[in-house]
Amino acid sequence: MAPFQESLSVQSELFLPAEAAPAIPGLRYEAAFLARDEEASLLEVIRSLPLHAAEYKEYLARRPVLSFGGSFDYDTNTLCPGEPLDERLLPLRKRVADWLGVGPGELVHALVAEYGPGTPLGWHRDVPEFEVVAGVSLGSAARLRFRPYPPGPVARRKVLALEPAPPSIYPMEGQAGWGCEDRVPPVKALRWSITFRTRRQGR
Repeated sequence: MAPFQESLSVQSELFLPAEAAPAIPGLRYEAAFLARDEEASLLEVIRSLPLHAAEYKEYLARRPVLSFGGSFDYDTNTLCPGEPLDERLLPLRKRVADWLGVGPGELVHALVAEYGPGTPLGWHRDVPEFEVVAGVSLGSAARLRFRPYPPGPVARRKVLALEPAPPSIYPMEGQAGWGCEDRVPPVKALRWSITFRTRRQGR
């Protein structure tokens, strides 16, 4: 990946080598979190799941998803009950929990998402019910972009970009989770993510 570059252009980004992820407080990254055969097994599981178009108010997103442990209602801004985690994903949840240093039961929510070629994910922050957000990236590489929240002309000049290679993990919390927005520009090849979340204290 190219070395750090910074510009005053509002369209510029500061690209981070994967090992430089700690430059964003609250963001961690580990490449090769899974072996390739483990990734292949997970992709077989994902392909068997009944993914459906993500809904945001009256809009349907281009990425099919499936939520476990809860489903967020954007009309009422509440977390509704959801189906328990597919038992075939329990070993991955334990693996992620061990890596984070939490109990598997603390990862109360999981979201499986598929990104076809050309599919983006717009600027967003996670919903307030959750604290640690740990994504496992599978299939192909993606670019994650981060900018300070709330956005504005200055924020647009401070966009950071990270390119995690599969099968990697990238947990976000604190500044990375709540002091930033993140987005995924249109991916070039088919990609999947499995994102686990812990519940925020007091929620």
